Amino acid sequence: MLTILALASVILLGIVPQQSEAIVIYTGWERHALVGSDIRLSCSFFSWRWTSDDVTFSWSYRADGARDSISVFHYTGGAPYVDNKGPFRDRLEFVGNPGRRDGSILLKNLDYGDNGTFTCDAKNPPDIVGRASSVRLLVFEKVPIQAGVITGAIIGAVLGLLVLVVVIYYLMRFLVARRVFNLSVSKHGKKGKGKEGSQQRQVPVLSIGDPSKLKTAASEKKKQESRKDKK
Repeated sequence: MLTILALASVILLGIVPQQSEAIVIYTGWERHALVGSDIRLSCSFFSWRWTSDDVTFSWSYRADGARDSISVFHYTGGAPYVDNKGPFRDRLEFVGNPGRRDGSILLKNLDYGDNGTFTCDAKNPPDIVGRASSVRLLVFEKVPIQAGVITGAIIGAVLGLLVLVVVIYYLMRFLVARRVFNLSVSKHGKKGKGKEGSQQRQVPVLSIGDPSKLKTAASEKKKQESRKDKK
């Protein structure tokens, strides 16, 4: 038992320092927006450390068709800084909350020329090792229906059709079983009535169908009466 505990402690001591040096950054995958609208680009991170006072966020932008990225925003030393030479110098606002590990920005008055890829990088010293995360922005005059919505609608329609088929199947089984039951009950009822009727018809036939027995009974009755009179 002590050996197992010792091995477990060694493993934990070997793993924890490696985890504390890593930082994982999250952004959306793709965002759609209309011309002239505003959009929030979210950026957050996971770190094994408490949120540091020296946490930093950096945003860069690469336009569609461009090879190089340009810096558009920095948050460091507790203050936000918007690049004063980039295409968003008058249209970018920091709306995040570094204390909650949120480095989101707001882009205003979007245009077709804003299509491109935005990349967020974050540091939470001493956790500084991590991969930046990117989100692609697509600006439209009219936002198209996303593929996920279409896929969800198709899946919903198929499931609804399957449910309808199952309901119809069990309803048909119920109706058929009920029909068979009614037919069997009606057949048994006719057979019972037929037997009772035949028995009722046979009773008067038996009582009337033996005149010889009736004559014999009458003659015996007369003999008995005549014997009583002689006595």
